[in-house]
Amino acid sequence: MTALSPIAVTMGDPAGIGPEIIFKAWSRLKDKGPGFYCIGDPDHLALIAKSLDLPSPHIIQSSSESSNGFAEGLPCLPVSSPLAELVQNGNPSKQNAACVKACIKDGTDLCLSGQASALVTAPIAKSVMYGAGFDFPGHTEFLASLTENSPQHGPRGPVMMLANSKLRVVLTSIHQSLSDAVQSLSKDSIIKTARITHHALQNDFGIAQPRLAMAGLNPHAGEQGALGQEEINIINPAAAQLRDEGIDISEALAPDTMFHQEARENYDAAICLYHDQGLIPVKTLDFHGGVNITLGLPIVRTSPDHGTAFDIAGKNQANPDSLIAAIQQAASISEYRQ
Repeated sequence: MTALSPIAVTMGDPAGIGPEIIFKAWSRLKDKGPGFYCIGDPDHLALIAKSLDLPSPHIIQSSSESSNGFAEGLPCLPVSSPLAELVQNGNPSKQNAACVKACIKDGTDLCLSGQASALVTAPIAKSVMYGAGFDFPGHTEFLASLTENSPQHGPRGPVMMLANSKLRVVLTSIHQSLSDAVQSLSKDSIIKTARITHHALQNDFGIAQPRLAMAGLNPHAGEQGALGQEEINIINPAAAQLRDEGIDISEALAPDTMFHQEARENYDAAICLYHDQGLIPVKTLDFHGGVNITLGLPIVRTSPDHGTAFDIAGKNQANPDSLIAAIQQAASISEYRQ
């Protein structure tokens, strides 16, 4: 088996907790791995290291140098577009949005060229990015655009999975309002999401015969039409077609009873129909251990399941557990794909 390349971790918004949790993750993983390097602005990262009383980052010129001295300092690959102005913790600046965007683009290119085995993205402030001309709802859609012309094995996404040690959920809609998510719900969107999820569970998680749970939209999964028609007209017909294809998926289940411990033992991932339907149970079960995984891309991408936390940036209060889980999950998926 060929040795895997190290994992690339993007800096995220420099005014948020991303740089802090990257250093804290390095401190916890430096002796046992998995190995990774950070794509970011070296000067800013050096300031963060000093504030945490940790070694300055080890500046590298290529990913191949990242394993040398990993235990002594966080490897930092300078981003192609450095920060435009001095960072104020907790106060994001659209002047630095180009640097944030470049970190993601550089990391994607490194994955596509084989110089990184996976991409782990620290949180960004989408509102700041929008103000600087960022044309995507979030990381997921931007990564899909960056990789749309690259060959890949299996059906193409993107599909967002949120996972921890107790639950995996995937979403048929991502960054949409609730009303828009309901209006856009279709048999095709459910089928596409389930196919991508089934393939990913086999190829990225090593589950030979995945079991999918289909969430209903309405209370009591529509109560046979008394509380809504979507289960009858859209959701259950989609599930039936998927079963005809050989995919093990349930009929629409009542959303309020499908996430307790006994119910979760019956499936490997749940197909959810809007953002909060999936994220609330994941974050309730294990807030600090949640990981955002993008399925259906030619690269492996994960991220911590939280935001920039500007309110605590620079205060040495940020918990790195979700980022550590994201790095470990990225390493695991990379090994399965290889």
